[in-house]
Amino acid sequence: MRVFALSDLHADYAENLQWILDLSDSEYQQDILVLAGDVTDSLQILAQVFRALRSKFREVLFVPGNHELWVQNDAVNCSLEKFGLIAELCEAEGIRQSAYECGEVSFVPLYSWYDFSFGEPDRHLRRAWRDFKACAWPADLPDSAAINRYFLAMNESVLDTRNTTVISFSHFIPRIDVMQTQIPLERRRVYPVLGSVALGEQVKQLQPNIHIYGHSHVNQSVELDNIRYVNNAFAYPQEERIARKQLHCVYGDCVYGDNHAA
Repeated sequence: MRVFALSDLHADYAENLQWILDLSDSEYQQDILVLAGDVTDSLQILAQVFRALRSKFREVLFVPGNHELWVQNDAVNCSLEKFGLIAELCEAEGIRQSAYECGEVSFVPLYSWYDFSFGEPDRHLRRAWRDFKACAWPADLPDSAAINRYFLAMNESVLDTRNTTVISFSHFIPRIDVMQTQIPLERRRVYPVLGSVALGEQVKQLQPNIHIYGHSHVNQSVELDNIRYVNNAFAYPQEERIARKQLHCVYGDCVYGDNHAA
């Protein structure tokens, strides 16, 4: 059994969706795919991707990203309502959204949002960041910090998971120092909406061997405090330089850094 990491498929783009559909139907039948969010904001495309991937892999494990919770173009008016619809879709299509144990490997999804603990957003980011317009939250979740606390509370019951190998995964970034030091300063203005320190504290409490995350579109594999942090974002079609555009094997008959394409 191998475990592959993938995030930020953005299957709204025809070429990205075609890449998914073209993955081998036979090569990964004994393998597990961890899909760390931002597949699409369309429930119809999400269902299509789920069905395709479920037919190709032994198991597919998923946490939604921010794009999945956009409601701007949906019949639903609340991002939490859409979160519930996504959970129903996962159940219908055989996609795992809860903790899962496969022999000596345990998989732990960690839900979260961002809370500006990585920095305060400037005026440009507040105007430009689409989540602020495309998501809609109930009155008892008035800001990003409250939204993040809501999702983090869902993780409390799994933070004591133990096994020979533990692989956790989130869409959002658990610590800002996973970002590469050579990223230009002007690109760092998005840091406030990348993740949260509190998510990082939960990862620290869990102490997985590997933590898979998405969202940043900057591929990474780095060890910090005895945890291997991996981001394998497929990213937008034009983002060729910062994305592998391949599956990335993180466990099993592979070594860190191996890339596997269909």
